[in-house]
Amino acid sequence: MKNNLLTILAIFIFAALILTACGGSSEPTYSAEDVAAGGVIFAATCSACHGPDAKGLPNLGKDLTTSEYIRDNDDEDLLQLLIGGRPSGHELNTTGVDMPPRGGNPSLSDDDLRTVVAYMRSINQ
Repeated sequence: MKNNLLTILAIFIFAALILTACGGSSEPTYSAEDVAAGGVIFAATCSACHGPDAKGLPNLGKDLTTSEYIRDNDDEDLLQLLIGGRPSGHELNTTGVDMPPRGGNPSLSDDDLRTVVAYMRSINQ
């Protein structure tokens, strides 16, 4: 009985080690190309309110480098925020300024916005 218990325990430990070694984390990874592409779009579109360093501009865009919203929400939530924007009257809008859908650039595709999400993740601490 004791040997069976040790065998079962050894199997669980081995499985945990395998999952850890294989990247059992559910956090997505982003390619360098996606992060770079998102940075270009950010510089051309988002930096007007969030600043070139993404630290925000007074009375315009929030600091994205320390944003709890970015940390606390998944990629799909962030994508939906970028697609739909956030009106000034929204309960989570603390600046009182509209965030326009697609950052005010309707030509940005959902895939373009996904690269912006990758960039936002890369700069968020």
